[in-house]
Amino acid sequence: MSTLALAVRDSSTMLRRNLLHARRYPSLTLNLLLTPVMLLLLFVYVFGDTMSAGIGGAADRSAYVAYLVPGLLLMTIGSTTIGTAVSVSNDMTEGIIARFRTMAIHRGSVLIGHVVGSVLQSVASVVLVGAVGVAIGFRSTDATVLEWVTAFGLLVLFATALTWIAVGMGMVSPNAEAASNNAIPLIFLPLISSAFVPVHAMPGWFQPIAQYQPFTPAIETLRGLLLGTEIGNNGWLAVAWSLGLTVLGYRWSKAAFNRDPK
Repeated sequence: MSTLALAVRDSSTMLRRNLLHARRYPSLTLNLLLTPVMLLLLFVYVFGDTMSAGIGGAADRSAYVAYLVPGLLLMTIGSTTIGTAVSVSNDMTEGIIARFRTMAIHRGSVLIGHVVGSVLQSVASVVLVGAVGVAIGFRSTDATVLEWVTAFGLLVLFATALTWIAVGMGMVSPNAEAASNNAIPLIFLPLISSAFVPVHAMPGWFQPIAQYQPFTPAIETLRGLLLGTEIGNNGWLAVAWSLGLTVLGYRWSKAAFNRDPK
């Protein structure tokens, strides 16, 4: 069997393993998914009128729903990948990774199984949160089929980037609790991005921090694709951040996985 065929076979096996784990223990994914859903409902139904007026729209919820949903979709990806860090950490601390190292399997398949499984879970979570957004009034009537496909591609690319970072965090964490804590920035960064308020409405000294972190360019690109707002340089920044984080997370995870156990 060729190396490529072996890698595909073993990666598929590891993917099935991770999806079975997610199905048997859905509470972690559900708990992480509740955060963006609850924030969506909170900001729409409690703060919606005031926030809509603050961003220059009419004092009703519909304008703020349109503004908010793209940011919450990206935040959903960050929340879901925390489960990946915890899952990888459990594998490391329970000894299964050490067992895999002694087996005649493609070494990279263990990591690929985690990454592909997490990306699939992230996409499913985004669809669920998007459905909640549509149910409470989000509409994207002007987006073309190409723009929808591009938006989906951006979400998958961003999910892949955050997943590789989460895998690296899980590999180096001593236990599941530490992995969950180490992955907190994946939820915290959207809170200080343009997800909830425009960058220009933030204090001047803070605007560069919010503007050039990974989430804001991705959020603004997603808004541009779905709502027709100006994208500017955000598209290239979003792709650059996604590719850069993917490479960083991949190299970090690979180095940690190949490190000889103590």
